[in-house]
Amino acid sequence: MANHIGLSTSMPMWREYYELCKPRVVALIVFTAIVGMFLATPGMVPPQALIFGSLGIALGAASGAAINQLVESRIDAIMARTMNRPLPAGRVDNVSALVFAIVLCLISMAILVVLVNTLTAVLTFLSMIGYAVVYTLFLKRATSQNIVIGGAAGATPPVLGWTAVTGQLDPQALFLFLIIFAWTPPHFWALAIHRVQEYAKVGLPMLPVTHGLRYTRLHVLLWTILLFLVSLLPFAIRMSGWFYLAGALAFGGVFLYYAIALYRADDARLAMKTFGYSIIYLMGLFTFLLIDHYIPPF
Repeated sequence: MANHIGLSTSMPMWREYYELCKPRVVALIVFTAIVGMFLATPGMVPPQALIFGSLGIALGAASGAAINQLVESRIDAIMARTMNRPLPAGRVDNVSALVFAIVLCLISMAILVVLVNTLTAVLTFLSMIGYAVVYTLFLKRATSQNIVIGGAAGATPPVLGWTAVTGQLDPQALFLFLIIFAWTPPHFWALAIHRVQEYAKVGLPMLPVTHGLRYTRLHVLLWTILLFLVSLLPFAIRMSGWFYLAGALAFGGVFLYYAIALYRADDARLAMKTFGYSIIYLMGLFTFLLIDHYIPPF
């Protein structure tokens, strides 16, 4: 299924397809979706919703990731960060990748429709299309604000988890959506600052390419401030308690420290440190949300 002859590979073929799914990204997506499931109910999540909801959402996200890599294989072949991915490296061919993505999508939809509920299936499909098609094919090449607009697709996992349990949209789930939506720009732009030369080389209008590094660092700071405020909303509406508030203040305070330091210093290493911490931040914040949900109010 590879499109080359005589090139050895260091991984078995199943690992190549596994890498097409962007497993670390999917793991974070599923984690926030599972937290959404638990926050949707005062007790234990029904096993069927937990198991099959998580599986269906994971497969849908993996399908979107595979389509994303298929669409961007030409660009990935130029960028140092991505040139060793299965498609640009020639270890998987485009047709096989497309078939793989379609099969994942069909299985995801079947699981969600039959074993979870139709609303979750529809929202998962729309999120996948939003990321793999609307963002990757159009927005990423059309505007420097691509990640802000396209980030809506990546912010849906906790909403998907919530609807997997309740079968309906709830205003509280939208607050979880807002957290990830506000988190996405500073998370991504920190990486873009570090990789600005590569994005410029492939002609993608990322914010540091079109508006410069200082302008981008300012926007990382402004979005981090917005994220800090948005992260307090679950406590403000009494969706979460004091334990979560303490975590939001602590994790948010560190994120603000990184964003301020990045704004004040022209240091590419700080950009990657900010990017790395942003992942820790999101995992930590949602962990505090989950734990707080089962702490009796006092």
